[in-house]
Amino acid sequence: MESTLKNMVLSLTLISMAMVAGLGFVYELTKDTIAKAEKQKEVSAVKDVLPSFDNNPIAEMKEIDGLTFYPAKKNGQSVGCAVKTFTNKAFSGRFDLMVGFLADGTIKTIVVLEQKETPGLGAKMTEPKFKNQFNGKNPAQFSLLVKKDGGKVDAISAATISSRAFCDGVQKAYDLYMKNFVHSTSGEAAKSDSTAVKGGTHE
Repeated sequence: MESTLKNMVLSLTLISMAMVAGLGFVYELTKDTIAKAEKQKEVSAVKDVLPSFDNNPIAEMKEIDGLTFYPAKKNGQSVGCAVKTFTNKAFSGRFDLMVGFLADGTIKTIVVLEQKETPGLGAKMTEPKFKNQFNGKNPAQFSLLVKKDGGKVDAISAATISSRAFCDGVQKAYDLYMKNFVHSTSGEAAKSDSTAVKGGTHE
């Protein structure tokens, strides 16, 4: 009996070690391919959420407070920005979004990059009926809260937590975009204009 028990434990140990080794091998073999696929999905999402541009937003990418910004320009002028944002407030934890903003902060469109919400409930965030309600809205006037919380967003039926999380991710992207790209640019322009007046060259 003792010998049989030891053999069983030994066998299970060897099987477990073999499985761990196999999983490690498969991971090493596929991680680069997976990473490339995820990156390509992100690049495609940048193009999908932005208006027409003639620069290279990927090359001009900036990371600020955990979010990734892809500024879009045309003829040297800003036309908007794609922002890879996230939330940790979802029912199943974190999910990632790509939010496209026009130059004034109006939302052009949103792409869900990755989510693990419940199929048929929170996962409905990927459907046009929910995510398209943000298109053409400027968070300065369109409150990014579900209606139950006093905002203007129609929540997914029976998935209020996921809906709130979606709003959280979009709001985070909007706030940092306005702070670091729109307001900062306006401030620099005002400063430059003021200097010109003092120098007597303002017309």
